[in-house]
Amino acid sequence: RVFIRVDFNVPQDKKDPSIITNTARIDAALPTIKYALDNGAKSVVLCSHLGRPNGQKSEKYSMKPVAKVLEERLCKPVTLLHDGVGAGGEGAGANP
Repeated sequence: RVFIRVDFNVPQDKKDPSIITNTARIDAALPTIKYALDNGAKSVVLCSHLGRPNGQKSEKYSMKPVAKVLEERLCKPVTLLHDGVGAGGEGAGANP
């Protein structure tokens, strides 16, 4: 398994935050992600965030649009964890 901290703080459409207006940061990470997958990684765990104003979760800052672009670019399923801390995060990475 490989853990990669990525900067997916991507610009989103102001009216529809589910639309990413520039995928350059995602595209820049693809060679590293593909390298790990092509060289034997059972799984690649990517860690990023868009924001959490005042410590509160907000759908506006969801990583769903990023996961969708990653799936399209990698031609592989991407599992999005809504909270990577605790049992949910540990369980997801335990047996890919």
